[in-house]
Amino acid sequence: MAPPARSSQSSSPSQPSGKGEVSDLKSQLRQLAGSRAPGVDDSKRDLFKKVISYMTIGIDVSSLFGEMVMCSATSDVVLKKMCYLYVGNYAKVNPDLALLTINFLQRDCKDEDPMIRGLALRSLSSLRVPNLVEYLVGPLGSGLKDSNSYVRMVAVIGVLKLYHISSATCMDADFPSILKNLMINDCDTQVVANCLSTLQEIWTAEGSNSEEASRERDALLCKPLIYYLLNRIKEFSEWAQCLILELVAKYVPSGNNEIFDIMNLLEDRLQHANGALVLATIKVFLQLTLLMTDVHQQVYERIKAPLLTLVSSGSPEQSYAVLGHLHLLVMRAPMLFSSDYKHFYCQYNEPFYVKKLKLEMLTAIANESNTYEIVTELCEYAANVDVPIARESIRAVGKIALQQYDVNAIVDRLLQFLEMEKDYVTAETLVLVKDLLRKYPQWSHDCIAVVGNISSKNIQEPKAKAALIWMLGEYSQDMQDAPYILESLAENWDDEHSPEVRLHLLTALMKCFFKRPPESQKALGIALAAGVADFHQDVHDRALFYYRLLRYNISIAERVVNPPKQAVSVFADPQSSEIKDRIFDEFNSLSVLYQKPSYMFTDKEHRGPFEFSDELGNLSIEPDVSAQHVEADDEDLLLSTSEKGDVGFPLNGSSYSAPSYDSSKPLSASNTSSDLAILETSVHHQASASLAIDDLLGLGLSTTPAPAPPTLSLNPKAILDPGTFQQKWRQLPVSLSLELNVSPRGVAALTTPQALIMHMQGNSIHCIATGGQSPNFKFFFFAQKSEELSNFLVECIISTSSSKAQMKIKADDQNSSQAFSALFVTALSKFGML
Repeated sequence: MAPPARSSQSSSPSQPSGKGEVSDLKSQLRQLAGSRAPGVDDSKRDLFKKVISYMTIGIDVSSLFGEMVMCSATSDVVLKKMCYLYVGNYAKVNPDLALLTINFLQRDCKDEDPMIRGLALRSLSSLRVPNLVEYLVGPLGSGLKDSNSYVRMVAVIGVLKLYHISSATCMDADFPSILKNLMINDCDTQVVANCLSTLQEIWTAEGSNSEEASRERDALLCKPLIYYLLNRIKEFSEWAQCLILELVAKYVPSGNNEIFDIMNLLEDRLQHANGALVLATIKVFLQLTLLMTDVHQQVYERIKAPLLTLVSSGSPEQSYAVLGHLHLLVMRAPMLFSSDYKHFYCQYNEPFYVKKLKLEMLTAIANESNTYEIVTELCEYAANVDVPIARESIRAVGKIALQQYDVNAIVDRLLQFLEMEKDYVTAETLVLVKDLLRKYPQWSHDCIAVVGNISSKNIQEPKAKAALIWMLGEYSQDMQDAPYILESLAENWDDEHSPEVRLHLLTALMKCFFKRPPESQKALGIALAAGVADFHQDVHDRALFYYRLLRYNISIAERVVNPPKQAVSVFADPQSSEIKDRIFDEFNSLSVLYQKPSYMFTDKEHRGPFEFSDELGNLSIEPDVSAQHVEADDEDLLLSTSEKGDVGFPLNGSSYSAPSYDSSKPLSASNTSSDLAILETSVHHQASASLAIDDLLGLGLSTTPAPAPPTLSLNPKAILDPGTFQQKWRQLPVSLSLELNVSPRGVAALTTPQALIMHMQGNSIHCIATGGQSPNFKFFFFAQKSEELSNFLVECIISTSSSKAQMKIKADDQNSSQAFSALFVTALSKFGML
């Protein structure tokens, strides 16, 4: 069959048929530019569609700029929209071409049709060419006074675009003052919302350079404006309501009655179908009641039902967003959600990210009353065909076991996982069993009996193999084949590519050698020789260290590598309390979903006025190590969790506690020529041991004592009203976070919390608010410097059930935070709390 004639072939509007296609379009547009024939607008539409489609797929049609502008002389709104789209796209790339559009855009800004006026003004402000800002001021001023609300709405956003192009031009034209007046007096709610959004952004940007701008920004939080917006809130769109609620969350009411009035006014917003609006309302409730502990707990109860409703309805994406915020609340108040654990069971048709978050929530709310049901459900997931969910469920069971007191049934379930003969189940379980044995060594006999039947050849994952090797070394005296399994692994050293496994193998063979020397000597020699020749620096250094240690003294080597161990009481939290508090302050934002504060994933110019430093090390003030006084009977606590937070060396989001030293004993490191002599000295003098090892590793630490911290004097008659305290608490960042152990005497003393308040007042630390009930007490303290008006704010949460005290300190003078924390802890110690 003959091919059809060329004229009958139809070319796609998105694919030019030849090199002359753009030239043809140009000639056709030129012919239609001045035509007034009937149906000319339809012809223009077809040509405009072709131009836009070419532009969309990346074909350069900028040569048609003049013809497109000439064809824009029409009253057809559709043609206007396409022409504005074309102009806006090429004006950014070719500013010179943008000059051709000024006349017709300014003319359209005066058109009789308000839709065309608005579209033209939007396009004119979207050109974003610095040389053309002078042509934008006049149309924007006219647009702000336009009788049509759509034009005014576009003009308000145009002011913000002008500010980002040339802030000086925007401020000289006094547009912020015009917007402020328009926000208060305009009858259209969308115009009011746009004014509010624009003013917030302008004053926030200007606030860092101008004190007047800072006052204007704070004026947005005045009571008349807040009440004006709240009284009209139902008239606004959902987006605008969220914007208003975000502003209300920063407002500091004058008293409790005002707080209750605002909450009663917004009560019905909790029942809204829009999830964003519900979350914004919840943020207002949480922020307003932050210092009212009892009411704050009631807010948790009130918001629970709306959140659970949003989770069960809507798309998976909405469920995940709501679950993320619910997870944040669960972490702060797990007891309030413990009875609703069934809402967090996984559904078969849910995506992985939702299931994973639900498993984390089940882990957080598990307690003595619901552990059995939750663990039973998680064990069902462990046999799931979805391997990632099976892994996560096993980890969840392990986390629950590590936070419960009665773990008999949980340990039995974990040991049953080892009999499922699934590689990934065995691997995850081995890692958890290792952590369980570190916390519950009394279960070693039952666990080792099962673990001993597992062949190392069947374990391929590095973390699982490392856990198995750790158990072989730690309990080699109870496992008959442990030396021979380790010897087999040492002989196949080159087949193991994971540095983590090699490091564990070296340590395990050292431990096994001290317990069963004849059977382990050969394997240890093989491992040390291979380790010293290893290309990985950590493996090489550890093997060399063990080799020199053994050459020096066997008994000392045993004390270093295999000392008596205490059970781990608490495992490190991957997130510091400062990070968690910052995420809570940024409730209803991406920070909750990312589980990190905004300063970690936003550019500096988009951060708030109280952003943290880029480096987490700046979150806390580094303490003076040499000035820490430690009593002789407290030496066993130097590395315990009770010191966590007292000396804060934050590193990668967690707090690292360095051992404290008695400053009354001079520390000196002798400059000997032998590494072994340094090691021998370190055995007899514990205070110089750390310095000796640091010197051995070439850290070159100075032994000169650091200067003592300056003394801090507090004002015994300090005064601070609750409103100021609440405002400062919201604005100031956390300077220090402390977590201390509470003594039995301190637990008994809290039967009358007023005694603690009176005692702290005697130390010039005053209590401004209290809350909670046994076993959880919350106190808010404040203190002031005697020589200047500088405040210290403290939130102290004491749990008599766990014998823990958690404190957050905020200060006007960040440099004095460490000195004040020392005074605060000393005052608690005198009361017998610590």
